[in-house]
Parts: sequence; C-alpha cells; structure tokens
Amino acid sequence: MIAFVLRRLIQAVIVMIAVAFIAFLLFQYVGDPVVFLLGQDAKPEQIRELRASLGLDQPFFVQFWHFLVNASQGEFGLSLRQGAKVSRLIAERFPATLELAMVAAVLALVIGVPMGVYAALRRGSFMSQVFMTLSLLGVSLPPFLVGILLILVFAVLLGWLPSFGRGEVVRLGWWSTGLLRADGWTHIVLPAATLAIFQLTLIMRLVRSEMLEVLRTDYIKFARARGLTDRAIHFGHALKNTLVPVMTITGLQLGGLIAFSIITESVFQWPGMGLLFIQAVTFADIPVMAAYLCLIALIFVVINLVVDLLYFVVDPRLRVGTAGGH
Repeated sequence: MIAFVLRRLIQAVIVMIAVAFIAFLLFQYVGDPVVFLLGQDAKPEQIRELRASLGLDQPFFVQFWHFLVNASQGEFGLSLRQGAKVSRLIAERFPATLELAMVAAVLALVIGVPMGVYAALRRGSFMSQVFMTLSLLGVSLPPFLVGILLILVFAVLLGWLPSFGRGEVVRLGWWSTGLLRADGWTHIVLPAATLAIFQLTLIMRLVRSEMLEVLRTDYIKFARARGLTDRAIHFGHALKNTLVPVMTITGLQLGGLIAFSIITESVFQWPGMGLLFIQAVTFADIPVMAAYLCLIALIFVVINLVVDLLYFVVDPRLRVGTAGGH
C-alpha cells in the first residue's frame, strides 16, 4: 500500500512539473508581459529595468526554476488585466466553481445511479426505454444549448428561477458559499442542472452496462442457486461490484466539471474560475491562464490519487494483488 502511494505521488510530481513547464511557456511565447505592463510607448530603459526586476533577463531554465518555486507556493504574479495578485483572484473565484461542480456531481450520482440500476433490472420496460432515450439526448446536446433552454423555460417563460449570478453568499473566513441561503440555492439550480445532465446520462449508461455484465457472471448465478433474494443479489453483490468503474468515471468527471465549467459559467454569468479564465483569454492575461492550468492539473492529479486509493476499499482483489507483489 505504501509503495503504491509513493509511486502515485512520484507520478503526480512528474505530471505537475510537465504542466508547469507548459504553463511557463505561455510567458515565453504568448505575448510579452513587459509590454502589457508598460504599454507600447515605453522607453527602452524602462523595458530593460522592468525585465531585470521581473527576472526575465535570466537564462531560460533559471526562469523556469523560479517559476516552479513560486508556483509551488501558489504565487503566479499579478494579473495583467486587473493588477491584483493572481492567487487572490483564484481564491475568490474557486469556492463558486467548486460549489457548482460538487452540486452537479451529487445530482448526477443521486439520479444517475438509480436510473442505471432500474434500466438494467427492468431493461424491457417502458420506463427503461424512456431513460435510454433521455440519456441519448443528454449525451448529444451541448451544455451551452442545455443552459439556454433551461433559462428560456424556467427563468423566462415560467419565471421560477433566476437566470444569472450566484445570489446571496455567506462569508466563512476566506471561503464563500451560497448554499446557506435560499437565494443561493435558487441561483445554483439551473447551472448545476446544466453541468449535471451530461454526467448523469454518462453515469446512468455506465451503471446499466456494468450491471448487466455483472448479472451474467458465475458468482451471481451461484448466489441465485443458494436461494438469496433478488434484493440481496442486486444490491449486496451486483451493485457493489459495479462501483469500481463508476468511481473512476465519477472521479474523472468531477475534475472535468471543475475544468470544463467554462461554458456553463459564461452562460449563467457564474462568478467562478471558468468565467475568470474566459476573461483572461480575451485580454491575454497570461498569469491567470497559467495559474488556471496548473490548478486544474493539480485537481485532476489529486482526484486520480483519491480514486486509486478508493479502489483498495471497494475491490479486495487489488489488496490481494498488492500484497502478493503483483
């Protein structure tokens, strides 16, 4: 177990160094930060002084080492557009993005897993066919179109829910949350549903296919021969062995929800990191872009490590294999 964790940690460090190198290249080849800070009319003496103060006159790998050290401390310099520290901007926007992603992930799991189980156990029924048809629509429709349709129906035509913003939030130190206010819940429903629909249909189809595969295995037939009830077979044995691939997809999709919530946050003007990144791309705000890239990579690395560790809890065969040296 310890050796497994150490291997994963070493792999994570290598991945983060590679991502940091890519982010560092943004500073080298996507515009000149000195020009952004001083403007086009700056004198050559001012440019040389600023480049020296920023360390941009040093060799390439020396600059990269300084970038690594600062990035490991969460420091990416100043935003070229807003003039504020990038770490502060990320800290202000991260709670909104994480809150949106977590609510969407919970919705996808709470609804998708039961739908997948039902579609597998009652695969010839009318509702099962309805679920599969809806899943095709959910996979096929792009998120921005889903968001626009939800706004049209629930915000414009019915007037039940707000169409933009985060609503009223509560400050808990540096963290902020809207989940402690009714207004915050009404604002998060539409963007969370937009993000959850694709994940929900993906989880539902995965659970259904894995459940059907498990129900055909020999140990399920043996459990039936022993006289176990359908409830014990379906939920005590089949569903438990379906959870391993579901955990993998769910973990990766959680990282994807955080990373790719850009479109949803833009549609609903949700004040998260995705909207901040879109604004940074528009104005070529390289420090913000680099910080966003490194943070998303770190989130994916941590989630993958957690998912790998959860395998040992769910699947005892992995613990046996590790103990045997395989």
